[in-house]
Amino acid sequence: MKKTHRVIVAHEDTLSWGYGSEIAARIADELFFHLDAPVRRVAAKDTWVAYYPALEDEILPQPKDFLEAYRKLAAV
Repeated sequence: MKKTHRVIVAHEDTLSWGYGSEIAARIADELFFHLDAPVRRVAAKDTWVAYYPALEDEILPQPKDFLEAYRKLAAV
């Protein structure tokens, strides 16, 4: 945060109401004036995690999701 003035919060909990949401909210609340871009979150989709591996990969964050978040944040 000090070096880039940007933050990505990544976790496997759901995007909404997960612990990453609280971390992102606190960063935005307490460090707002130090940010050059909105806080980005990479998390699981807001649904139950399936047991079937192909569906699990679709629901949980994958490396491509991190790369996409990084590129969007770098473009701001």
